[in-house]
Amino acid sequence: MLVPVTEMLQKARAGKYAVAQININNLEWTKSVLATAQELNSPVILGVSEGAGKYMTGFKTVAAMVKAMIEEMGITVPVALHLDHGTYEGCLKCIEAGFSSIMFDGSHYPIAENVEKTRELVKICKEKGISLEAEVGSIGGEEDGVVGMGECADPNECKMIADLGIDILAAGIGNIHGQYPENWQGLNFDVLAAVNEKVGQMPLVLHGGTGIPADMIQKAISLGVSKINVNTECQLSFAAATRKYVEAGKDQQGKGYDPRKLLAPGAEAIKETVKEKMELFGSVGKA
Repeated sequence: MLVPVTEMLQKARAGKYAVAQININNLEWTKSVLATAQELNSPVILGVSEGAGKYMTGFKTVAAMVKAMIEEMGITVPVALHLDHGTYEGCLKCIEAGFSSIMFDGSHYPIAENVEKTRELVKICKEKGISLEAEVGSIGGEEDGVVGMGECADPNECKMIADLGIDILAAGIGNIHGQYPENWQGLNFDVLAAVNEKVGQMPLVLHGGTGIPADMIQKAISLGVSKINVNTECQLSFAAATRKYVEAGKDQQGKGYDPRKLLAPGAEAIKETVKEKMELFGSVGKA
């Protein structure tokens, strides 16, 4: 059964750890993430970008697959299915498809419009029992073809959005999607501390978790970050393991070309990456 993120993240915030949002891209990804969460007795959030949803033929397909997998695999840890960086229309589609949590990314709108659209979604989500994440200050890097440098959120604007009744807030603090460039300045903890002070006990979200040094992760968690998103790192480990398998010529040995064999090393690599993240974020044993 899918659950909203509200309770798992309130517990994480109180317990000074963070829950990983691992973005899923196909069946192998989903299976690897769920198996690892169960093995480590950790809550988990499955993130789905609009691009990944489209790739998997639609949000209804994704929701049906995840729900069936939880049942077939006997998963007992809390699992949320969450739309990542959703448009307003995408949010409505995911609500209809049966997601347990959505993120509305109105960070590129003027603040008044971000507030207005977020307010409407708060009302719908409350009626349906779905959790809602909103964003202030755009996250840099590449997200479905959009590239940005990562701006810092205005703490007062964060309070305006938080006060609408959302469940979690993503605030830009110089973090970016994808791999961090050599000249990256690091996370802006002054902004994070100011945002944390303004929004009270609301769990905060750190996007672009791939490649942020462990000490910065720990500090961010101490300042209210309760959800950290990981996507690129799993893609890189999956690609590296698949490359190794093919370059070793294993796809040409026996039935090594069978997709179940061909994709197995990549699926194992995802499990390793997810395990590392859950240990780093402190969510192991917290289900």
